[in-house]
Amino acid sequence: MEQVTISGGTGFLDVNARARAELPQSLRIALATGQLRRPLATTLGPVLDLLVDGDYRVSGPERVPAGQELTPTDAWPPSDESRVGYYRTAIRTGHRPVAVVLAGGERELIIDGHHKIAAYRAEEVAPAVVRITRGQAYSPS
Repeated sequence: MEQVTISGGTGFLDVNARARAELPQSLRIALATGQLRRPLATTLGPVLDLLVDGDYRVSGPERVPAGQELTPTDAWPPSDESRVGYYRTAIRTGHRPVAVVLAGGERELIIDGHHKIAAYRAEEVAPAVVRITRGQAYSPS
């Protein structure tokens, strides 16, 4: 798990506004292939920059436990069936595309990866996600 403090975040990521930001192609490719570089906070910088200022924890990629619900922040199920099909094929051949979820409170919100989550569910495979959790500032004991 990595600790990160956002200072100067845009606050653009507002799931209630249904606003969508275009992620850089290099990040989209990394998420699609599941090949994320460390540190995650650097790799996910374009996503983290969209959050309000604060302290966060970034973890993953990790599997979502069976029965844990993820809340969509976009149309569900995703309407682009060919995109879901693309990810289903990738999953069947052993790839593990990664979705990004914002965790906190009672819900985990899918902020990127609706098509990936739909594909994982269709293939009955536990989704791989990176979690961004709002938290307290890190202080070593």
